[in-house]
Amino acid sequence: MTTLLRISQIETLEGQSTILHDIDWQQFESILEELGEKRNTRIAYLDGELEIVMPLPHHEKVKVLLADFVKALLDELAIDFEGFGSTTFKDKAKKAGLEPDECFYIQNNVAMRGIRKLNMAIDPPPDLAIEVDVTSKTKFDVYRILGIPELWIYDQVLKIYVLQDDEYVESEFSPTFGDIPVRGIIPQFLELSFNEGRSAAMRAFRDWMQTSEQVKSKK
Repeated sequence: MTTLLRISQIETLEGQSTILHDIDWQQFESILEELGEKRNTRIAYLDGELEIVMPLPHHEKVKVLLADFVKALLDELAIDFEGFGSTTFKDKAKKAGLEPDECFYIQNNVAMRGIRKLNMAIDPPPDLAIEVDVTSKTKFDVYRILGIPELWIYDQVLKIYVLQDDEYVESEFSPTFGDIPVRGIIPQFLELSFNEGRSAAMRAFRDWMQTSEQVKSKK
């Protein structure tokens, strides 16, 4: 008989993570149910190992800003998308699950319209996911195993990883945005938001999109 772990017995402090070993799928599902949907923690699960992370407020601010820049650029290019935020993605067959900081369905946006409950056995993974300050190899591996085609990781600099032959390869450019220099330009406006606030940064970003030759060429 499987003994179910009471996650309420464990405290994860801001900016720290808790790693639990030998967690089977039934325990994983029970922990998710106990944690509930309205929480600040993020989880990553792979083949019996569960990591629970409590992000710092700065982390949450950065991930929202990065998502805002992506949304603004997608809208400017008239690219349809569906944002799925920090939805829980889990695949029992692959013994893997995670909650990204932010994620988007872009190429598969039509298939995901109106979806209220995910089933990774039939639903595609997000086309683009964003993570801030990822130091966990477990989470990186879960992205790979779940098959997310494009992963952005921000830790002072922005890195773009593209899934090729089931492995992530770092790329200078985003497959979603082509030769638009998002790796260099988005961190600049992110820094501007720290100094002058979100609204000023977003206005400046929109002004940049209006004048950028790379953006104009994609319209």
